[in-house]
Amino acid sequence: MGHEAPKFHLHLMNPFCDGKKLEYFYLFCTLNKLTYVLNYNIMNPEFLALSIVILLFSVILHEVMHGLVALRFGDRTAERAGRLTLNPIPHIDPVGTILLPALVLIPAFLSGTPPGPLLAWAKPVPVNPLNFSNLRKGELFVSAAGVLSNYGLAVVAAVLFHLLSPLMIPAILTNVLRYTVFINLLLGTFNLFPIPPLDGSKVLLSLLPYNLAKEYQKLERYGFLILIFFIFLFPTPFFLLLRFFVNILASTLGF
Repeated sequence: MGHEAPKFHLHLMNPFCDGKKLEYFYLFCTLNKLTYVLNYNIMNPEFLALSIVILLFSVILHEVMHGLVALRFGDRTAERAGRLTLNPIPHIDPVGTILLPALVLIPAFLSGTPPGPLLAWAKPVPVNPLNFSNLRKGELFVSAAGVLSNYGLAVVAAVLFHLLSPLMIPAILTNVLRYTVFINLLLGTFNLFPIPPLDGSKVLLSLLPYNLAKEYQKLERYGFLILIFFIFLFPTPFFLLLRFFVNILASTLGF
């Protein structure tokens, strides 16, 4: 009697998942939305270029950490796929990672106006939980790894900011460090929301008792619609809550 092929988990920091296309989509807060945090002109060419590099690095590190922790628990799927690298090329989708963001950012830069919503996607990081030496523990740590990588980057950037700020360094450097803190707090906190397929949903799923986990898992089929509802149709409470948690974390880092 044949067995159903194992279902792979695709761990990314992206909130939207289309299982048929095996792609996760991620929605980043538009760059101009962060100006209240940065108190800096986001359309400065040098700053804009550096902020895009930092954002890309933060996304890639998040993904790589999922694969590295999965490897630690015995799953070599991401390693075999060549995804355990900080080289952006294996993680880039030509349309979702390059073309769509360019269509938003380039016209805004040329016209000197703030960019619109930045919608993009990247190649998924494949993880097969059936290979884990400890299934529930593996799911917990693999799911949390990406979020912790973002928080770790935020802490490092905050320490550098406070060490370098008194030294009269160029303003662009302090603003880039400030951006690094807030964008990683934003990405990490956003992914902790327990809405499938965000990392927070997998963390919660691994902690729930079996019967509750089985019921909670039924939400996965509606996760995309729930996110659409909160982000596009009912955004104010969602982003106020997100900003509330980000501000609490930022205050602990001295911002």
